[in-house]
Amino acid sequence: MKRRDFIRTAGGSAAATTAVAAGSGTAAAQTVQPDFAELEGVDGGIEDLRGESEVTVEVGASGNGGNLAFSPAGIWIDPGTTVIWEWTGEGGDHNVVTSDGPASLESELQAEAGATYEFEFTEEHAGITNYQCEPHASLGMLGAVGVGEDVPTVEVGGGAGGWPEDLAHEAGVPIQKHYVGIVSFLGIAVSLVFAFYVLKYGESPNTGQGGA
Repeated sequence: MKRRDFIRTAGGSAAATTAVAAGSGTAAAQTVQPDFAELEGVDGGIEDLRGESEVTVEVGASGNGGNLAFSPAGIWIDPGTTVIWEWTGEGGDHNVVTSDGPASLESELQAEAGATYEFEFTEEHAGITNYQCEPHASLGMLGAVGVGEDVPTVEVGGGAGGWPEDLAHEAGVPIQKHYVGIVSFLGIAVSLVFAFYVLKYGESPNTGQGGA
C-alpha cells in the first residue's frame, strides 16, 4: 500500500468514526419531555407515564433537604388518566394546590400516611399544570403534570437529572453517549498512529519493505 493511499484510508476511517459519534449524539438529543421550567433544580424526577390509566405520586418523598418532595415531581400523561397523590406521612403537613395551569387541584392539608387525593385529567386539562405544597413551596416542594401531546416540550439528551438515560438503562440499551465518545477517540487515535508509522517508515507493516 502506498503512503498516500494509506493516509487517505486512515483519514477516511477517522472521519467516518467522527460522523458516527455525531450521529449518535444527534439521535440522543431528539428525545423530548414537557417543558417543566418550574421544576428546574427541584428533586423528585420526571417520568413519562403516557399509556397508563392510573398513576401515583408520593407526597412527602425524600428530597429538597428532607421529606419535602413529590415523586415523581413531573409526569407526562394522556387525557383520561387519574392521578393519585398518596401521602407518605413524612415531612409534616402537605397539600396539593394548583399554582398555574388548566387543572384546578386543591387538596386538604394533611400529614396522615396513606391519605390520598385523586384527580382525573381530561381533554379540558390539556397542557401543563404546575402545583405545589403550600407550606413547603419555598423549599422546592413543587410538581407539574403535562397532559396530552400538545404541550410545550424541550429536547433532552440523557444528562444528569433527565429521564432518557434512565429509561434507556432500564430498557437494557447498552450504548450511552460517553461510550460512543470513548470509542470514537480511540478510533481516531489508532488511525493517527498508523499514519505516523507510514510517514516515518514508508510502508505499512503488512506489505514489507519497498515496492510500488
